[in-house]
Amino acid sequence: MRNTAKVRTLERLFPLLAVENGCIISKEADLTVAFKVELPELFTITEEEYEQIHSTWSKAIKVLPVYSIVHKQDWYTTETYRAEHLGNAQMSFLDRSSERHFNERPYLNHDCYLYLTKTTRQRMAQKSDFSSLVQGRLVPKEMTDKERISAFLDAVDQFERIVNDSGLFSIARLTEEELLGKDNERGLLDRYLSLERDKSASLEDLSLRAKEVRIGDKMLCLHTLSSTEDLPTSVSTDRAYEKLSTDKSSCRLSFSSPVGLLLSCNHIYNQYLFIPDGEEAKKRFESTARNMHSLARYSRANAINEEWIHDYLNTSVTLGISPIRAHFNVLAWSDNEREMTDIKNMVGSAISSMDCTPRHNTVDTATLYWAGMPGNAGDFPSEESYWTFIPPALCLFSGETNYKDSLSPFGIKMCDRLSGKPIHVDISDLP
Repeated sequence: MRNTAKVRTLERLFPLLAVENGCIISKEADLTVAFKVELPELFTITEEEYEQIHSTWSKAIKVLPVYSIVHKQDWYTTETYRAEHLGNAQMSFLDRSSERHFNERPYLNHDCYLYLTKTTRQRMAQKSDFSSLVQGRLVPKEMTDKERISAFLDAVDQFERIVNDSGLFSIARLTEEELLGKDNERGLLDRYLSLERDKSASLEDLSLRAKEVRIGDKMLCLHTLSSTEDLPTSVSTDRAYEKLSTDKSSCRLSFSSPVGLLLSCNHIYNQYLFIPDGEEAKKRFESTARNMHSLARYSRANAINEEWIHDYLNTSVTLGISPIRAHFNVLAWSDNEREMTDIKNMVGSAISSMDCTPRHNTVDTATLYWAGMPGNAGDFPSEESYWTFIPPALCLFSGETNYKDSLSPFGIKMCDRLSGKPIHVDISDLP
C-alpha cells in the first residue's frame, strides 16, 4: 500500500535564506550578526570585575535599536583529553606515564556565541502558533527599509567596540566559513542541527514532536525560566563558590554558574533579551493598569496586579530604564534513556541552586529548539518570555569559561580544578 502521509522536509521549513557579508538573513527578512565570545577564565574574576562585565553588557545593549534581539548561546559539551606526545619515543618513562594517566580524561568544553538580530514589531509579538515549524512553506520576504538596516549595522559596530574596549572579555565576528563550514570542517549551523562537535559527523534526522524531540539517537530535554514566578526575589552579578571559599577569602562565580560549567552534561544555555519600543510598552501597561483598577472590586488579585504594574512603571521612570522581555532555558541531550533521567534531575537541581523554580517544558521544546538556531531568534514565541529590565536580566548571563593553555612555550602542567584536565601554565612571565 502506498504511503500518502506528508513528510515535511528541512528544505521547505528551513528558516534561513542566505549568509551575505557575514550576516545571516532569514526568509522573514530578519538580519543577524553572529559573534564568538571570549569570556574570562573561571575563578579568576573578582566581585568588582563581575560588576564591570555586567555594566559593559548593559552599556552595549542600550545602543541597539528597538525590535532587536540579543541571543547569547553557551555550548557545554563533554569531551575527553587526548595526549599529544604519547607515541614519542624520546619521552622519559615518567612523562609517558603521566600522559597515559591523563589520557581520555573527561572534561566539559565551552564555546560561547552571541547573535544580534534585527526584526520587526509583528515578528517580536508572534506566538508559537505562528512559528515557521507550523507553516507549509516559507516565502522569502524582501528587505525594503535600507535605512533601518544601515542604522542597525552601525549600532552593532558600536556594540562590538564597547565590549572589546572593556578589556575583561571580547567578541569577534564569525565569518561565512565559520557559519556554513568548509569541505572538511562543519560550520555552526551544521553543529546546531546535529548537536555534534566532531568534524566527521553527519547530519541526522530530526523528529520535532509535541512531547518528544530527537536528533538522530539523541533525546532532548528543556528546562525554561519564562515567568517571574520562577525567578528568585533578588539576583546579583556573582555569588560565592562555597567549596573554594573560606571565612577570610571568597571565590566568586557568576550567578548562573550552576547551569554553566558546574553542570557536567551536554547542554546549551540560551539567554534571550528582546528590546521592544519602550514608550509603546509603557502605554500598554498603563491601559492594563486601568483595566485592573476597574475590575478591582470583583477580585483582590486585580488590585494587587494593578499595584505591581504601577511599581514596575515607577521603577522604569525613576531609574530611566526601558522595559524589556527576557527568557532563559537549558537544553540538554543524551542518547541513553537511563542517563536522560539523571540529566533531567541534574538540570532541575542546578536551577534550584540558583533559587529558581525548575520548569521542565514538554510542550514548546520543538519551537524553542527551532528558535535557538543561529539567526532564527525572530521565531521565538512571545508567550515564553517575561517583562523585566536590562540590569536584572543580565545577572542571569553566564560570565566565565573554562581554563585555557598558556600561549607561552615555557611553563609547567597543572590540573583543572573541576575536571583534572592538564593545563599548560606559565607561572614565571605571564602573571
